[in-house]
Amino acid sequence: MVRMEFMGMDFSCVFGSLTDGKFPEKDCLLPLISKLLGYAIVAASTTVKLPQIMKIIQHKSVRGLSVVAFEMEVIGYTIALAYCLHKGLPFSAYGELAFLLIQAIILVATIYYFSPRVGNLTWFRALVYCGLAPTILAGKIDPFLFEALYASQHAIFFFARVPQIWENFKNKSTGELSFLTSFMNSLGSIVRVFTSLQEKAPTSVVLGSVVGILTNGAILSQIIIYQKPTRKEKKKD
Repeated sequence: MVRMEFMGMDFSCVFGSLTDGKFPEKDCLLPLISKLLGYAIVAASTTVKLPQIMKIIQHKSVRGLSVVAFEMEVIGYTIALAYCLHKGLPFSAYGELAFLLIQAIILVATIYYFSPRVGNLTWFRALVYCGLAPTILAGKIDPFLFEALYASQHAIFFFARVPQIWENFKNKSTGELSFLTSFMNSLGSIVRVFTSLQEKAPTSVVLGSVVGILTNGAILSQIIIYQKPTRKEKKKD
C-alpha cells in the first residue's frame, strides 16, 4: 500500500479501505479525524478573539469586562504554550495556543487603551510579564518548576474566568463580551478534549480542556441569559 501522508496525517489507510469498498476501521479513521479537527481548531483560532477586539473598538468601551480576567488568560496561554513546546507535542495538538496568545495580548492592550484609567499596578504587572514570558517560552527554567507552573495553569484559567463570571452575575449583564468569541472558545474546548485523548496528550492537558468547557460554557450561558432585547423587540412588547 502506497503511503499518503500530508502534515502528519496518514490518508493511506482510509483511502485503501474505501478503494476496497469497505468502511475504514475505527483505529484507522479516528486518528485522522483527530488530526483534521486539530488543524481545524488551529485554523479557527487565528480569528477567535477578533470579534471581541472589534466589539471593543467599535463601541470604544470595555463596559462589563474584567481586566484581571483577560490578563490571567494571557499568563495561562503563555504557560500552556511553553509546556506543549517543551513536551514536543505535535503542532495539531496545541497550535491554537500560539495564535490565542498573540490575540490575547492584543486584546489586553485594547482593553488598556479604552479603559478610563489604567493604574500603576496594572503597568507593573505588564512589565513583569514582558520580563518573564521569554524565559518561560524558551523553557529555560527548572523542570520541576515547569511542571508546577503547568499544574497551576489550570487554576489560572479557572480563576481567569471567575472574575468575569462574577462580574456578569453582579451586573446581570455581559457588557461588551462577544457571543461569537465565547461560542468559539466553548466549541474549541470540547473538540480539544477529543483530539488530546487521540494524540495521547498528558492527562493535565485534557484536564485543561475540561476546565475550559466548564468556564467558557458558563460565560456563554450568561451571554444568552442576560442578552437584552433589541429596540424593535421592545416596541413589539
